[in-house]
Amino acid sequence: MASKYRSRSVEVDGIRFDSKKEASYYKIYKMQLDSGQIKSLELQPKYELIPRHRRRGKAVRSMNYYADFEIEHLDGRIEIIDVKASASYKTEVYRMKKKIFEYLYPDKEIVEVY
Repeated sequence: MASKYRSRSVEVDGIRFDSKKEASYYKIYKMQLDSGQIKSLELQPKYELIPRHRRRGKAVRSMNYYADFEIEHLDGRIEIIDVKASASYKTEVYRMKKKIFEYLYPDKEIVEVY
């Protein structure tokens, strides 16, 4: 099925990815994990940006950022990977969430790959 960004979802190892590019990066990171080049690989890690709360008596849903991958390197360094179609294609929502993420998680870095 094509997404609104004209990418097609792909399945690898029983996991559905939003694009061929994301699936390709998964294969690379999985190979690195299997060969002991990285310590861990997490898919679609969730980071809370704004917790669920109540405003004027009404429940307000939380705001979360979901990266494509989180990699822990052998030296303990954590890399948050976000696969993008191109360097020029970043939605306004993504830019806003990235700024909030960088403020809340100063020890983590989002690495955009194209």
